[in-house]
Order: sequence, then structure tokens, then C-alpha cells
Amino acid sequence: MSDWKNAFERNRVIPPHSQTTRQAPGSSQGLQLVFKQIDGLHIKQSESPPSLQYQLRVTLFDSGHQHFFGRTWKSSSQSVSGTSGQSGRVLFNEVVYFHTSLCLNSVVAVVELVSLSTRADGSQDAVGSGFGLLQLFTGRTDKSITQGEGRLSLFNGTPRALLHPTLKDPLQLNAVLSVMEGSQLLYSIQPHPALTPIMHLLPPNTLVSGHDRIPGVVFSTDTGTDALRKPRLLKSFSCVLEGLRVALFPSVEVFESDLLQLLNRDCQNTNRGAEGRSVVVQERRLLVGVHNGWGWVEKPHVLVLEREAGGSGAAKARGGSSGGSFRQTSTDKLSDGLSLRGSVELKMMRDVAFSIVFQLQYVFSCPLVGDGQMTSTAVHRAAFMQCVRWCAWSLFSDPEGPGENVCLNLQGGALPNPWGVMVYSAGTQQTNSGKCVIKFKFSSSVEGASCSTALKVSHRETSPPMKLLSASQDERILEPTASSLQSSRGPALSLSQLVATSRYPTMSHTVGSPWQQQLPSLLSPSPMASAHQLSHVERPVAGSIAHLELSVQEREGDRREEEDEMQELTFTPVHAPVITLGTHAAGSSRSTSRRSLAQLFSSGFPQILDHQNQVAEVLDPSEPVNFDLQREEADHLLANTLILQFLAFTRAPQAGVNSDWPSSVHFTFQLYRFPPVTTERLKLLDPEKNSKLKSNPDYPCVLSLINKDGTLSSGFPGLQLQYRVDPQFLKPGERGWFLRYLALHSLQIDVWDSESLMLIGSAAVELKHMLRQGRAAVQVSHELEVITTEYLQDANFASRHDSKHSATHAISVYTTVKGILHLRLGNVGGRVSSSQSSLALTPSLSHVVQPSDASQGFAGGSVPALTVLQLNASNARRARRLPEIDSELARLLQSTMREVGGATLHQQAEANEVRQRKIDRMAAVRQHEQQKATPPFQDNANITRHRAERVQHSRDLRVIEAYRERCKTQEITNMLSQAITTKHTLYATLGTAEFFEFVLKNPFNVSQTVTIECDNPELSVIVKSKEWRYFKDLTKTLTPLEEEMFHLKESTLTPQVYLRPKESVHIPFKYQTFICGHNFPLQDTKSLKISRSPQMAQKHLSNTIQAKSIKVLFRGEDKKPLAICQVDVEPTPHVVDQTFRFYHPELTFLKKAIRLPAAWDDTADGSATLHVRCSDPNVICHTTSLTPGEPQDVYLKVPGSPSPQIRKFFITIFTDPWLASPAQIWQVYVHYLQRMDLSCVCGTLSWHSLVLHGTQTIRRVKCYTSHPLELQVDPDEVFALPAQGVQDIRVGLRALRPGSRFFYLNVIDVDTRQLVASWLLCITCRQPVISKAFEINVPVDGGKGSNKKISFTNPYSSSRIFNLRTDRPDLLQFKEEQFQIRGGELYTIGLRFAPSQNPGMEEILIFINDKQDKNEDTYSVRVQYR
Repeated sequence: MSDWKNAFERNRVIPPHSQTTRQAPGSSQGLQLVFKQIDGLHIKQSESPPSLQYQLRVTLFDSGHQHFFGRTWKSSSQSVSGTSGQSGRVLFNEVVYFHTSLCLNSVVAVVELVSLSTRADGSQDAVGSGFGLLQLFTGRTDKSITQGEGRLSLFNGTPRALLHPTLKDPLQLNAVLSVMEGSQLLYSIQPHPALTPIMHLLPPNTLVSGHDRIPGVVFSTDTGTDALRKPRLLKSFSCVLEGLRVALFPSVEVFESDLLQLLNRDCQNTNRGAEGRSVVVQERRLLVGVHNGWGWVEKPHVLVLEREAGGSGAAKARGGSSGGSFRQTSTDKLSDGLSLRGSVELKMMRDVAFSIVFQLQYVFSCPLVGDGQMTSTAVHRAAFMQCVRWCAWSLFSDPEGPGENVCLNLQGGALPNPWGVMVYSAGTQQTNSGKCVIKFKFSSSVEGASCSTALKVSHRETSPPMKLLSASQDERILEPTASSLQSSRGPALSLSQLVATSRYPTMSHTVGSPWQQQLPSLLSPSPMASAHQLSHVERPVAGSIAHLELSVQEREGDRREEEDEMQELTFTPVHAPVITLGTHAAGSSRSTSRRSLAQLFSSGFPQILDHQNQVAEVLDPSEPVNFDLQREEADHLLANTLILQFLAFTRAPQAGVNSDWPSSVHFTFQLYRFPPVTTERLKLLDPEKNSKLKSNPDYPCVLSLINKDGTLSSGFPGLQLQYRVDPQFLKPGERGWFLRYLALHSLQIDVWDSESLMLIGSAAVELKHMLRQGRAAVQVSHELEVITTEYLQDANFASRHDSKHSATHAISVYTTVKGILHLRLGNVGGRVSSSQSSLALTPSLSHVVQPSDASQGFAGGSVPALTVLQLNASNARRARRLPEIDSELARLLQSTMREVGGATLHQQAEANEVRQRKIDRMAAVRQHEQQKATPPFQDNANITRHRAERVQHSRDLRVIEAYRERCKTQEITNMLSQAITTKHTLYATLGTAEFFEFVLKNPFNVSQTVTIECDNPELSVIVKSKEWRYFKDLTKTLTPLEEEMFHLKESTLTPQVYLRPKESVHIPFKYQTFICGHNFPLQDTKSLKISRSPQMAQKHLSNTIQAKSIKVLFRGEDKKPLAICQVDVEPTPHVVDQTFRFYHPELTFLKKAIRLPAAWDDTADGSATLHVRCSDPNVICHTTSLTPGEPQDVYLKVPGSPSPQIRKFFITIFTDPWLASPAQIWQVYVHYLQRMDLSCVCGTLSWHSLVLHGTQTIRRVKCYTSHPLELQVDPDEVFALPAQGVQDIRVGLRALRPGSRFFYLNVIDVDTRQLVASWLLCITCRQPVISKAFEINVPVDGGKGSNKKISFTNPYSSSRIFNLRTDRPDLLQFKEEQFQIRGGELYTIGLRFAPSQNPGMEEILIFINDKQDKNEDTYSVRVQYR
């Protein structure tokens, strides 16, 4: 008996109840049950505790249907500890695992305690001692699993009591059975998500232990090791079955003839067939799947077999004759055998219990009788299926492995099989030489690495032979079916899959046209129902052929084969990137009137003057710019002072906010590679003097700087920032890149509300007009649209989401204009000194590092430290005291002499030492004069003291000498290393590869194999000649290049190079880093400095990589260094092309797709490949290779962080093959917020609570919302947040539009302007029931609007107060927003409709609320503007 058969017969389980299966809430979940011990078990006097053994048995039970299912798990036998007549304890410590989708509170685990005793014949006798019901699930959707530890009380008796017909509710056990006093089982329940990867190998509802062997799971041979705590899968491999053929005994014709005779006889006996009509073969199928003895690794797939014959015979076998009849008689002259056109590919695991299982299945068509009469136009037929043969093949049963040509015997009869169906048994006796067999050619491969077992059918022909219906026919046939059968079908479906069901709604065929379907008038079970219903009829979802689907998703285009893995659907990104925002409208048209512009520029903004104090030339932003690089480089004014003037901000009417929002703003941006800037707060000044301009809603508000004390600045209005770019700031050869940046890039500016610290929107301005083109100074004024991206979800999103693959987007993404930013840019040229202009070196010279042969050092004289540093003498040292060099030696010296003691103070200056020495001498002289008449014994004491000091001094000198001898070798080695060390400085930026060549010379007269070692992976040797040639051409480096120059060491892959005697070679190096600092503080307008001075870039470097020093050792064959190259990396800020900001709930992964702009995409012609890198190693960033011309998307997966933290990282995008220089660099901010879901009715005020936690210190805070008119907060004023305290914040929500939207709530420290807490409020608003509807016409050109009246009757008998609200306060105003009327009286509501400039139709809702703002009635007014 094979291992598979043993596992299959041993692991058969009882399925759960069908109704319970239909009630399953969702996917399967893994659980872990731990049974620790039983306490309080009473031991009888007659029982001997050492020989008494106990065992736990656990079975799943459906209390709703009184049905046991699954299989019973048994623990190991354990002895009881205790004495007779007292309470004992049984220690089990058993862990049970299983997974189930039946997360219902009616599904419980029955735990039975069984006592085991040994009989006289040696067998064990099991007697039940008690049982208990363990509640596994709570029935709640948010927390379905009962988690934690507990104690389970046991009942006396047997679990069979649960099947008693009077015991419908298991909770009645307390009234029927007695409790075992004092006996309790200590257990724990926990979810076990680690079972998810192996759920396809372990059948559901099967209880197992960690020591049970599950085929496909790595089994641990260590005793006591739990293999299911963290299960691991075996490696998989691919195998292919080709030339598959089924031969039936004695022939296909005779076999099918005998089978049809039995079926026709059964139809006549049961009176289910029509006279003159017979059962015919409609289709022959072969089901192939992989089984591990426990269950199907994946659902078996269905393949259609064909009779081996010519075209006409095959057409008849497929039922495709011109007459349309499905009848097949024995007169067809077909050859013996059924074959499959194509090959079958499966994925197996190397386990002896894995087998490939085949089932030969026939689909029959039987005529039905309707009400005893036959119609003249159509005959209703029912299709049913029957298993006729099956077999299982174990690949690993043969020790020598499976052969190439395989022949298996098909078996039938009442034998257990994986499908659990009855199998047809032939009436004739088959001999060994005349059995039904299946033959195929087997081949295997080790390319597969997937843990799932996938099945693939590949066809050799252009048109798939198993595809019988076209897509249009498929849809037409499925159209009238019941809702339970409406599912997407794959293209390679058989005909019976579309028309056959079981005893449930039966589809019929007409004789004239088999493609015209109609619902039958009679629902009838198929013949052989006794055998058929076991496998099909009683299955859920009414259709018995749901498992026959060949594919789970619709294919795309003309795809002819199934892949190993599931097909990936086309992904539509939700986030649309912000690309050059506002530049379209800025240059083409002006939205501000001339009167407003005149008022604006009369405010006294500072003038932009050139170096001769002349007004800079004004450019028109709408005119094109002709960029001439030669003219720019020939400009004698090498310095450029870039000026940004933020002049004014024009508000745009917004829904949900007041008309004076925002009142103060600040800006964030990054220009070129200067550090990021967060400006100071700017106040929006309203034009109070001009009342006419004040009445205009879109007037520009002049910006004024706010001082630290909150007062307005008395200087010039607006904000001016300057950046100086001169040869001292630029790196050698960088001037051309800077000019290219101005010509091609745009500056993105984020606009923030300074009070609430919420993002208003972003604007982008092209910098091409800042190119002077030989002029002394230029200036240009822009009006930039401040745009933000908003997300709106329709109210009926849930219904569309439930449908299969709806083409409608769940969330609508659209942009809105938040305002107009008035910005003036300028560029003033300036002269530089000759010393600064000579700093620019030829770029090619800086890429070759040549060690200098000249000696470095100092000729003679004193060598103080300052002189050595000034001369840059690396092989010269200034002599210093040893205690000053080594602190350990200083602590070791114990001399009491002042000189030596002074030496331990290595930081004391020489002048202080000399002064102290003089003071000590003077004190000694005074002491000697006072003690001239010293007694003899005192002289002896002084002599003894001086002698001890001399001994101690001698010991310190010996310690110093020993230290000098020990450190001499190391110091000399360091000095010699410095003599062969060459220093090279790199000014590196993020993502940019810095290339240089080091000239390595062999100083010996013998050849050497030099090993190149580097302690930093960011600096590497270029070993590929193609890459080396690419960088040489890129940097214009004219040095020799060699093919196959390096040899990689086998063990460490360290590059090695062979040098001839006295030979010099160029070693290419590349330094490139993608790691950048991501520490970002809480959002604060005071923590960052303002870039007002041109020296800002030198004082504060942000967005930079870390400075470091890297050593490259060139070791010879004796492991000694021949040369050392020390690379000093100086960080330089990089250019940011775009900035993205995402707001996301805290502690959750952010998944976004950012689409590249089509105008920038250089990969459309297919000449380059797109590569992306991320500066944060914790962020997953990748892109997919698409066909040329398709849009490219960059996919992000960002881990979550607590609120209100902000994660900042950079994305570098490359189009060159060797990632030399990034084509674009994106800066991404992810703001993490606390999420809260709120639901409300449109127009109704509902209150909700939020919990605000205090920080380390007490703070004065205030709450701000993104939609103040729709979202209220209490308290709405400044309040004190206690340290480590808790504050309750009440949120009043009155949404005016139905659907799902996102609101924001920020808690701001008013003293420090820092963000304390932030919430993302997900609003779901339902539209109220409309009680009345009206329609009016309003003229467009009138300009006065329209006044209307509607009546309202108080339906109550008492006096009530009512409030009036509307969802469009910009179009409708009420005469009175609150009124009070008596019971039953009539009130006239006055309405004022605002005029409109454009014709169209608007629907306005009027909400009539009570005193508590709860909706009473809702009126709909349809306004036609004509």
C-alpha cells in the first residue's frame, strides 16, 4: 500500500452541515488551542494513581444542527498526580491547530476526558469520564475568535448527549447533566495566522498537533519540536504530462454502449425518459489534480477528451453536427481511445504522499417529459455527470524515480476516492491484459519555486480545440440563467458546463437549435440519482458544476494558455501625480482684473534692481524662451542672484469653509540643491480702504510678514528670498547643469494654512524665465493656481464594489483650485573675483586620481601643530608628551612629582606649567627659611620622602619606556601608511554615480596579483568593460580601457588585477548611494530657518547624505598594502523635481502608484529601461516593464508609523542602463493620522467623541478642522492640555453632500505652532428621504436672482422651533434661518436664489431640522438657470 493511500484512508473527515457552510462569513482563519492541565480531578479509593492514564479527545460540533464534523483529535496518554481519595491533576500541555471558515458562535469544540485502562489481553479500554463545550467564536465581525486563557467546567456523561432530540440548545446542559465538582480544564485560544501559507495542504476543520506529519510541510525530526508553530513549505518542482491517452476495455464503442444500455434501462424503470428517446453521451472529461493524502492541493481542473478520429468523427463526438443533435449511436465508426490535445503541467512537492489523481467523467444528456405530453417544437433535456473510472499515481513510490512513459490502470466500483462519489463498475470481468488504462509521457523540471500547486494547460495548436462557444454565444446562453449560475466563464469551457446542472434549475436544448436556451417547465433529477446526488445534488449553491471552471478570471485579448500563477488584472492607480501644477493657466490667461492688479502693485513691493541699480527687465510669462547655452556660458556676469517674491494670495470660494479662509499662510519648497525652506508666517491683508474691491470675492490679498510677537512687520509687504549661485557655490563643471535646471525644471511650492498647519494646495512655476541670456537682470510675474487632489466616493459604492470586476472606479479622484498665488521671480547677474572664477577645473582632470611621487613634509625648524596643518604635511608629526596622546597611560602614572603630575594634564598649556613651577619653588624657599633649625629626625623624614618620590619617578619612567616600545611599531606603520595614501574628495549627491580612476603602479621588479579591498559597499570597482566605457564617455575621460581586466576571487568576489613589473594601470571606481537621512520633526513653522541670505546653503545642509571617509587597500600577494586610496565623501544637497504628500491612517501600509508624465517619459521608444530606487530601505519601490508607448507607473509600499509622525524619503528614477545620474528625484512625505470612521445623514447634526492624550508637558492647544462649516469641535477655543492627561473632544458633523469624503482635524500648540495630534475622519453621508420636490426657473442675465416662497405646516400639536439648512449656501439663502410656529399652523419660508452667469440645472436640498438639529423634512428644489 502506497504512502498516499495510507494517508488518504487515515485522514478521511466528516464534512460540515451544508447550511452551516453557506453561513460562513468569509475566508478561513487559523486557530491555536492549548490544553494545559486538568485540576480537581477526583481519584477514587479503588484507583491507583500511577497506573491510571487519561486522554483528551477534541471534536468540532455544530450546535445549530446537532452535527459532529471533522475528525476527532486524540492527545497522548498522561498519568494523574495525587493520592487516592483526594483531588488530582493531569498535565497535558498539548497544542492543537486547525483552520476553518465557519467562524460562527454555533460552532464549538467538544472536549472529552477519557480514562484508559489496560485489559488482560493487553488492549486498552477507553471510558469517558466527562466532557465540556469550548466556545471558539463570538459571532462578532470585529473580533470573531474568542481569545485568551480560560477554565472549562466538565460535565458527567458522554458527548452523545448532544445528539438527543430534546436538547436543542447546548446551554441546557446545566439543567440536564451534572457538573463534575471542582474539575476544570485550563486552556487558551489564540488566532494563528502562521497557518495561512499551508492552508492548501491542510483540509479545513481538521484538528492536528505539531508532531503530526502533513505532506508538503517540513517535518522536524527533533523530539518536542512544534513544526506548525512556524510551518515551512517544501520546495516545489514542475512536471509535464504529454501525449495523454485513455484506452477503455474492450473498446470505447463497446464500453459506452454497455453504459448507455444501463442508463436507458434505468430511465425506463423510473419513467423519467421519453418514449423513443434515449440517454446519449454529451461529453467526455478528464479531471486531473494533485492530492497529498489529506486533501486537494488545488481544485482539480477539467479537460475535455476527444475520440481519436478524423474531422467528421470528431465533430460528431463533440456534438457539432449540422443537425444540432447531441445523439450519438453505436453506428459511428471511431477508433478506440480518448486523447487530449495538449500537455498538462503541474507543480509537485517532493513528498512521498503527493500523488496525481485522474478521474474519467462522462456527461450524459437525458430527455425529459413535461406533464405527460411532448411538444412539437422542442424536447427538454437534462444533463448529468457520472464518474466511470479513476486512479492515483504516486511519483515517489518507485525508489528509482518515475519513468518517462507511464501506464496506469483505471479502477471502478465502490471504493473510497478523493471525490467521494460512486464510480461505475463494468459488468464484464476484466483480466490483467484487458483493463482500462491511461497512458502519458512524464517529464519533470526543477524550475518551479512556488509553494502553491498550479495547473497549466498549454495547447500546441493556434485555436484551442476545447473552446466550443464564442464569447458572444457564451453571454447569450448565460443570460436567462438563475442568479446563482451567473458567473464569468473562461474561454476554454465545454458545452455541458454552460447547460448542465443537477436536480436544481435544469437548462434545456431545442432540437432545431442547440444554442437557443429556455427555462424548462419541469425540474427533474437526473437518472442514477442515487449515485449522482452523493457528489453533486446535495452540494451548496445549487449548481453542481461550479468546480468545473477552467479559469477563475476572464482572459485578456488572445491569450491561449494559463500561467503557473494567478493572472494579474490591470491595476489602475488611485493617486494621480501632481505634474507642473498651475503652469498651464499662469502664462496663457490672467484671472485677476486690471483694477485688482493696479491695487496690488501699488502696495509698495521692493523693486528688483541689477548691479547698477537699474530696474530689471520685465518678461512676459506667455512668451516662449529660447535657451542658448553658449550665450549663457559666455556671460561675463558669472554670479546669479535668484530672487523669489511672494506678493499676494487670492482666495477661491470653497465649500465647507468661511469666505475669509485662510487668514495666514506659509510656504515650503526647495530650489535647486539649496536646503528645503519653510517660510515664516504671512498674513493675508484685506483691502479695507476700497469698499468696491472688498466686495469682489476674488480680490488679491497682500501678504505681510508676521513677527514673533504676533504683530505685523512694518517693512515692505510680501516676502523676498534670495539665493546666490556663483563659482564658489557650484562644483567644477556644474554651471551647465545649473543652467539646464533653470531651462527645464519647475519649482513646486506647497501652500499651508499657518493656523491649522493643513496643506491648502500646491503650485508649480517654470523657471525658464530666470535665464538672463546675457542681460544684467530679468524679472517675471506669475499668477499660479494652487491645486489640491481630493477623493470622493459615491454613496452607492458598496453595491458596485460587490459586483464582479466593476469597471467603475470606487473612488473618484479630482483636483480643485484653492486659490491664486501671485509670485514674482528675478535673476540678477553679478561679478565675481578672479580667484573665484579660477576655481572651475576641467571636468576630465578631476576623474583621474594620480598618486604624487614628491615627498611631503617639512624641511626643518620647529613644527608646531598649526604649521603642520597649514602645510598639509601628512608624513610629519609634532612631538608631544606621551600622557597627552594616551589617556590610559596618563592614569597609569602615579608619580607625586609636580612635573610628572602636570604631564598627566594633557590639556594644560606650557605657560601655565612654567608659572606653576615658579610658584612651587617660591613656596619651597619660604618653607626652607622657616625650618632652618630642623631636628635631625625631620631631616631623615624629608630624605625618606624624596627617596620614595625618586623611586616612584623611576617606575613611571620604566612604564613610559615600555609603552614607547610597544607603540613604536604601530606608530611607524601608521606613518608609512600615510606615505602611500592618496586622498581624493568626492562631492556626492543622492543617486548620482561619482566616477574616478585611480592610477595603481607596481613598484616591484616582479609581477603582482593585487587584491582590491574596500570597507564600504557604496564604493565599488567597475569590473564590467561596458559599464567602464559608458562612464568614460560620460565624463570625457581620455584614459586607456582594457577588456576583462579584473578577476573576481571565488570565495569573496573581491576584484583582483594582475600587474607586470613597474606597470601602471587605471582602476575605475564608482561611488553611489541611495541612502539619505529621513529624520523629520513634527510639522512646525519655527523649527526650520528661513533662507534669507545667500550663505544659507553653506550653513544648513539638509536633504544630504552623510559625510564619510572610505579607504581602499591595494594588497599584494604578501597581503601587504602597495597603495591606499582614501576617498573623502563630502555631502551635497540634491535637486528635487517633484514633491508628493500623502495622508494615511497610522500604523497601516500605504500602497500607491505614481504615474510618470507622458511628456517626460524617455522610454516610450523602448530604447531605455526604467529603474527606480528609494532612499529609505524600509520602503518598497518598484516599477513594471511595459510595452513601448504604455504609461509607466511607480509602485510604493510604505510601512506605517504612529500619528502625528511624518515619513520622508526620496525616489530616484533612472533611464540610463548603468544608473549613472537620476532623470528625476521625487520627494515624498507621508503624514500619518489617527483614523476614525463617522456616519451621518445629510443635513443632520450628529456629535461624536475623540480622545486626545497629553504630552510630557502642559500645552495650550486649539482644534482646527478642514471644513469648519460642516465639522464643529467642542471646545473650539484655546484650552490647556494637561501633561500625560486625557481630554475629550466632541466633534459635531453636519455633512452637506452625500457620499464618502475625508475630513481632517488638527490639534495645534498655539505657543510653539507645533502639531500635537491629527485625525483622518472618513465620513460616510447618506441622503435623507425627500418629502417634497419643487422646480423653478431663474433667469441668467438678470443679475438679481429670484425670491420664492414655500409653505410648511407644523405636524405637531405643540409649538416647535425649526432650523433651516441647505446643501448649497452659495446659491440659496433663507429669509429666516430659524422660526417658531404653533402646533398645526402654516409657515411660509422665504427663499432667495442667487444669480448665475451660466445656464444649467442645479438641485438644491432644503433641510428642515428641529431644535436639536435633527432632520424633520427634506425638500428638493430643481433650479433651471435659463
